[in-house]
Amino acid sequence: MNSNTISNGILKAVAIIFGIALLVYLLYDIRSVISYVAIAAVISLIGRPIVLFLVQKLKFKNTIAVVATIVLLLSIFLGLMSLFIPLVLKQGQNLSLLNINDLQNNIENLYTEIVNYFNLKQIDIEQSLKASNLLDNLDYSIIPNFLNTVISSLGSFSIGLFSVLFISFFFLKDSHLLESGLTVFIPEDKEMRWKKSYVKIKDLLSRYFVGLILQILVLFIIYTIGLLVVGIDNAIVIAFLCALFNLIPYLGPLIGLVIMVTLTMTSNLGMNFSDVILPKTLGVLVIFAIGQVVDNFFSQPIIYSKSVKSHPLEIFLVILIAGILFGIVGLIIAIPTYTSIKVILKEFLSENKIVKKLTRDL
Repeated sequence: MNSNTISNGILKAVAIIFGIALLVYLLYDIRSVISYVAIAAVISLIGRPIVLFLVQKLKFKNTIAVVATIVLLLSIFLGLMSLFIPLVLKQGQNLSLLNINDLQNNIENLYTEIVNYFNLKQIDIEQSLKASNLLDNLDYSIIPNFLNTVISSLGSFSIGLFSVLFISFFFLKDSHLLESGLTVFIPEDKEMRWKKSYVKIKDLLSRYFVGLILQILVLFIIYTIGLLVVGIDNAIVIAFLCALFNLIPYLGPLIGLVIMVTLTMTSNLGMNFSDVILPKTLGVLVIFAIGQVVDNFFSQPIIYSKSVKSHPLEIFLVILIAGILFGIVGLIIAIPTYTSIKVILKEFLSENKIVKKLTRDL
């Protein structure tokens, strides 16, 4: 091996590393666009059964069916978002955002009642709060800064919403658009295998996302009925919010529980702890437990077995590994990503023993 060969090899390796670094930088720089495309792809998978129903059953033209589907999904989204306005206003009033002293007194009284009711060891939190002057030293310039941030976020949200709707329209109108775009990166001799994999992935993920909507709907109904029976204000909004957090495997239900209990207590600040706050909180815990039992033993097994066709233990391990490696984002994308990889492996490495074992139900 002469010096020219070594030099060429080094230059080629440097060029490859530089190219990969440049590609990673570009992908990071356009991460918002990639996010829009990913969200639009999910929306197209969710809306696909609706479009097919309108076209095949109601004989709509494809374009009209796509527009009707997007309008329906957008109306549902905006309707759900509008439900949160009364909750925010109510909680703002309950937390006495304009009266810091009342907020401090209410929290201190609630803490004292909890300690006295359960005979817990007294911790001088009140004196600590007063000594630290934490609430008195709040920087009230935070409020205008927060409002500016909200306005800026609304502008970005509007641009993102328009972009997602625009991309979703064409994904739904031309179901082969995304497939054609991805085919560019596939060698010609493997295009047919890729197309078969893509059709299978699209079918499985479409059923998976529709299954997730049904899962949220079941939890939403259970939570709503339970919270209304207990007598919680804004029960519908709280139920939807907690059901929505269930999309995050394992961690999401815990977040939902904290939110449900916190909103229950803050909605009743100033009331008697043993007569009002404690019974309602216990009722909320019972409702949450019922919802989780139904979800864990009925909804999730049906969704995973019917849509992604994977064993519950297999799903658990995949979610656990993805969560450790990529955090909350990994928890959310673990199942769709794993399902896609399984389909691709079955098509391209069908003779491999491990692949055969993992994909035997696909």
